[in-house]
Amino acid sequence: MNAHDLGYGKLFSHALMMQDLVAGFIHEEWVAGLDFSTLEKVNPLYVTDDFRKRIDDLVWKIRWQGTDRWVFIYLILEPQSTVDDIMAVRNALYEMLLYQDLRQSGKILEGQKFPPVVPVVLYNGSQRWTAAMDVADLIEESPPVLEAYRPHMRYMLVDEHRYQEGELKSMRNVVAALFRLEKSRRLEDVHQVLAELDAWLKSPEQRELRRAFAKWLSRILLPRLAKRNVPIPEAMPEMDDLEEVRTMLAETAESWTREWKQEGRQEEAASMLLKLMRRKFGSTPDWVAEKVNSASLELIETWSDNFVFANSVDEVFAS
Repeated sequence: MNAHDLGYGKLFSHALMMQDLVAGFIHEEWVAGLDFSTLEKVNPLYVTDDFRKRIDDLVWKIRWQGTDRWVFIYLILEPQSTVDDIMAVRNALYEMLLYQDLRQSGKILEGQKFPPVVPVVLYNGSQRWTAAMDVADLIEESPPVLEAYRPHMRYMLVDEHRYQEGELKSMRNVVAALFRLEKSRRLEDVHQVLAELDAWLKSPEQRELRRAFAKWLSRILLPRLAKRNVPIPEAMPEMDDLEEVRTMLAETAESWTREWKQEGRQEEAASMLLKLMRRKFGSTPDWVAEKVNSASLELIETWSDNFVFANSVDEVFAS
């Protein structure tokens, strides 16, 4: 798994994240029959043929309301920018491996039926998702006598980029907040979402989820924004709580505003000095503009004082 996978994995190992994902983004009738107070994380131990552990903390089970029957939900993370055209095959493989693990671990005994499994693919790539949703769609059509042997296994898709900012903003939902953070392009956007998360996750039992968000922000999202020229330091300290992140961003915004104002004053002073020099001395060499534009505000102010009594360009820059 890449860093983004691991960051999402930590977030979705919290029950509230899974509850808000299912309740907020899976719009099917059966969701109303789930008892979210029974959400329980499962840790299957199976591996794929390349011996990489799959899904780990991203398999959950939940009871139907008023029963002792479970439904399993597993989450496949697809943060990459390209669409996996055989996702339906991967889904079928993981689902069968999960059933195998339930039998081998003794959770399902001989003669017992397996519980239903709902596979959910969470995708945040920029390309439109075009992969087949059912493994049957990847298999050639067979003669009618063989149709019964063609497997049918579907997965659900939650595509972050299908949701508009207004729709996400209207939801009191931590997964919607995560999607908004992913879409953020400005420091103010991040700060607004963090203020909402900070208010929603005040209870002591959400302390670890706050910590997971803080680590995801400091390790993944904020460094990514820094590379997009958002005014955030690229060397991001690791933070353990949302309040720390909010404080850091507020201080960064204040510092950036001061620098921006200072830079504006510097540009204005440089422009004025160059204009006065051209009026007094006529055209000036190219190096003059380069020197003035790259100088600090304090130095430009010194040269402006010199200009009043200067008889040549060189005298303006005399120390």
